Amino acid sequence: MGNLEAAVLGLIQGLTEFLPVSSSGHLVIFEHLLGVKQPGVTFEVAVHLGTLLSVLVAFWEDIWQLLRHPFCRLTYLIIIGTIPAGLLGYFLAPWFVQAFESLLVVGVGLLITGCFLMIGEKMATRNWFGKEAEAMSTGDALFVGVLQGLAITPGISRSGSTIAAGLFRGLDQEFAARFSFLLSIPVILGAGLLEAKDLVGAGLIIADATPYIIGIVTSAGFGYLAIRIVLNLVKRGRLSLFSYYCWAVGLMTLIAYFW
Repeated sequence: MGNLEAAVLGLIQGLTEFLPVSSSGHLVIFEHLLGVKQPGVTFEVAVHLGTLLSVLVAFWEDIWQLLRHPFCRLTYLIIIGTIPAGLLGYFLAPWFVQAFESLLVVGVGLLITGCFLMIGEKMATRNWFGKEAEAMSTGDALFVGVLQGLAITPGISRSGSTIAAGLFRGLDQEFAARFSFLLSIPVILGAGLLEAKDLVGAGLIIADATPYIIGIVTSAGFGYLAIRIVLNLVKRGRLSLFSYYCWAVGLMTLIAYFW
């Protein structure tokens, strides 16, 4: 893998991981329409590490508070919100694997993501007193977690669906986004560990580490940029801007599939 290719892939991973446009959906589209293949498990681990670093940097104050007070309510809510994704990923793994081979699933998923974003924003304008951690219930966390689990489906954005789910349940706009990104930490970490396990089993041999370093740096940098963009748009009530993008790409994907 060349350095330029590593930089481009790191950029795409960093942006699409946190922008509400579905990184997995874009990966499937690129593979089908452009003939681009996944660069390998080693590079996947590298860019996952980069996106994890971007979340840790962006929310270091929240993470530091969680480390200082590990038994606080926010920790409990994150654990509850993580459980559905783990269960859905385990029991529906064969279906998700097949879904990653279908442009039809991606196209429909992107249309659904666009609807999630639009509905979530509409609901946010009706909530004058948004809930934060202390007022957030177990049911709220589970609802957000179920949407995160469904977002394993390519085309359904993890960040978009979880933020929209939080807004639908009456969470404060900024807190809904913060909770979504904090909830991504165990998911990204878990995915990275699974890939690392396969990597160890296959034997780790890296002749040139430069592309992997570039992948980590670019995915971390653009991941951080994507987080800031989403936080700003959620705060301003403009998250639905991505609805039109998801609908457009979803429709083009379906046209390509049926064509």
